[in-house]
Amino acid sequence: MPRSTGWLFLLSTATMAAAPSYYRDVRPLLQKNCAGCHQPSAKASGLDLTSYAAFAAGGKKGPAFAAGKADESLTIQYLTGAAQPRMPLGVAPLSPADVQVFRDWIQAGAKDDTPASVDDNRPSVYLQPPVITSLRFSPDGKQIAVSGNREVLLHRVSGEGAPIRLHGKAERILSLAFSSDGKLLIAGGGTPAQFGEVQIWDAPNGKLLRTAVLTNDTVFGASLAPDASKIAVGAADNTVHVFETATAKELYKIGNHEDWVLSTVFGVDSKRFVSVSRDRAAKIIDANSGAFLENANLLKSELYAIARHPKKDIVVFGGEDRYPYVYLLDRPRNMKIADDTTLVRRIERQDGPITALDWSGDGKLIAVAGQSPKVNLYDADTGDHKLSCTGHTAGIYALSFSSDGTRLATGGFDGKVRIYSTADCSLVREFVPVPITATLTAGAK
Repeated sequence: MPRSTGWLFLLSTATMAAAPSYYRDVRPLLQKNCAGCHQPSAKASGLDLTSYAAFAAGGKKGPAFAAGKADESLTIQYLTGAAQPRMPLGVAPLSPADVQVFRDWIQAGAKDDTPASVDDNRPSVYLQPPVITSLRFSPDGKQIAVSGNREVLLHRVSGEGAPIRLHGKAERILSLAFSSDGKLLIAGGGTPAQFGEVQIWDAPNGKLLRTAVLTNDTVFGASLAPDASKIAVGAADNTVHVFETATAKELYKIGNHEDWVLSTVFGVDSKRFVSVSRDRAAKIIDANSGAFLENANLLKSELYAIARHPKKDIVVFGGEDRYPYVYLLDRPRNMKIADDTTLVRRIERQDGPITALDWSGDGKLIAVAGQSPKVNLYDADTGDHKLSCTGHTAGIYALSFSSDGTRLATGGFDGKVRIYSTADCSLVREFVPVPITATLTAGAK
């Protein structure tokens, strides 16, 4: 054959014969399917699968693998069911192709090819402020949690002291929620095209209590039931997943949506929740069984965000068509399902698609933000425009009222947190929530 064709053939054969990579092939499978139960804060059977070293060390049953001896390795035995219980526990077994990845990697020597620049346990280094995708005031109003890269940063609202850095596996944190007593902080996100993750933190002590790893992409709109019993989160595979907070065990998954599910919120009594999606629907779900109850709205446009009145089952949601809609979750008697009789009002059109909403703790104000660099405040009872908070230079993706309604925190594309007085939208404080390093040092490269 011609020399060039022969070289291409040899190159193709060499590529096809190459052993799987730990970093590229094995590690993502562990993160997606195994690390939720086998990680430092919840080492089931004494096994931590969040690093190569911990994986190699194994757990109570011994080393996880023996290089060059795939069939004798505990990893293969548990993945195939030769050892019981079959892993991953309580979910569908891995596909034969995924098991073969582990088998081939172990048989080829089980080498660690993690790049030297990658260290999941090293604090994130920032050369510029990252986009802020989520933030939330603590219930007592003294702290504010802000999303970072592979971490959540807990700042004192007063600005005193350094932030507490809650470092996790997920590269992106897309939603945050505190329990009403401030003891728990829920973070939802993941690593794009690899896995989604829900993190449950002991907020006062900065300790990761447990995590749930799911799907093959990031998750969105994590919300915590008012009684703190359940967590709901949307996903890019058009599903909603609901977890038990105390154990991080998945209770059920629902697939009633036809597009990405971007936000969720529970009802006042924790018995229902609403999920909104790019399929234009706001769906009301029974939180105990996962049964679909009904759509809260007539379909109009893609929906991106939702918030609930602090004491009533009334929600506001919005998205692509730029209008915030206020709806009742309870339908009056003698009204037909699938009409729009639960619509309370449509608030004025915004300057861009809506990506963030919040309802003040006293129930008096609704904050609306999106791809326009300002936040609009509305009278929740009348829908009248009250104030506009300005100062951002680009889109706003995160909003949070303090519990007493006197402060509003915002964040977005420009990477700065701004805290406003809701009395007049005057700027109280502005700061970059992450530590900025001017240049990378040799050890951080």
